[in-house]
Amino acid sequence: MGSLDSERATIGWAAKDPSGILSPYTYTLRNTGAEDVYLKVLYCGICHTDIHQIKNDLGMSNYPMVPGHEVVGEVKEVGSEVSNFKVGDKVGVGVLVGCCRNCRPCEADVEQYCNKKIWSYNDVYTDGKPTQGGFAESMVVDQKFVVKIPDGMALEQAAPLLCAGVTVFSPLSHFGLKQSGLRGGILGLGGVGHMGVLIAKAMGHHVTVISSSDKKRVEAMEHLGADQYLVSSDATRMQEAADSLDYIIDTVPANHPLEPYLSLLKLDGKLILTGVINTPMQFLTPMVMLGRKAITGSFIGSMKETKEMLEFCREKGVTSMIEVIKMDYVNKAFERLEKNDVRYRFVVDVAGSKLDP
Repeated sequence: MGSLDSERATIGWAAKDPSGILSPYTYTLRNTGAEDVYLKVLYCGICHTDIHQIKNDLGMSNYPMVPGHEVVGEVKEVGSEVSNFKVGDKVGVGVLVGCCRNCRPCEADVEQYCNKKIWSYNDVYTDGKPTQGGFAESMVVDQKFVVKIPDGMALEQAAPLLCAGVTVFSPLSHFGLKQSGLRGGILGLGGVGHMGVLIAKAMGHHVTVISSSDKKRVEAMEHLGADQYLVSSDATRMQEAADSLDYIIDTVPANHPLEPYLSLLKLDGKLILTGVINTPMQFLTPMVMLGRKAITGSFIGSMKETKEMLEFCREKGVTSMIEVIKMDYVNKAFERLEKNDVRYRFVVDVAGSKLDP
């Protein structure tokens, strides 16, 4: 099986500074251990959070940084204590690769809320080595943070589910919003938003897409199957839709007013924030009080929820809408993503790309 205690060199595409421009970068993977899975990366989705990280928008970036946290790969080697995976398995790795395992969130199987969680990239692993993401030929990951891709699911389609998919599945599950017949809203129709429409529809919900313009109406209604489309600046239609929704999943990753959307919620409705926004947001308290409404947040999902979500998507035939690219197009893809010029998720064909200079 080969040595599991020696470092391996690998190559990825890394940002070297806050310009966010990616270029080839050779580095060593951390030593693998008894609980580890060594995988060859096949595909990796591009998330809007990757832009925040490579450009240091949150002021916490460390370089060189290999981004990518929607990773689909093939197992090439497993440690002696690995029981759930074998060589040849097709697997996924998401946003996290570590946690403390003994805090309240970890014991409750919601390790994404562990204060000592370890990110897939731009973090430091327990051995002191920097973590690097999926825009690379290979990774070493603790088996706890690896999931099997269900048989029959297209691998490139699975990549966005590992972040965007579970980001909408988790709050619907946690807040008891999985039953059919609910009326839900999806605010913003990007990578996470399009998965929100598809997953909510698969749960049997009446889904309203809420957007700032009319330009995505056809794709929302005809391509994704939304039931209704609201333009937030259309005061008449917004007024007509007041008090009509059980929940809204707010996927917008930029500052925006909350009051217009709070008004759409029924009594006890929930506005669930999932977009990373680094400036303060405001709302008037009566908008929440006069309807016992809740503004809450949700962050990705647990490994348990990720497995449930993948199986749900397999059963319901839910697939993401993607544009597959090679690694040499990745910088252009980031430019287009910043302009929201993608339907709806870029996925890098890592294994089919030339990674070295």
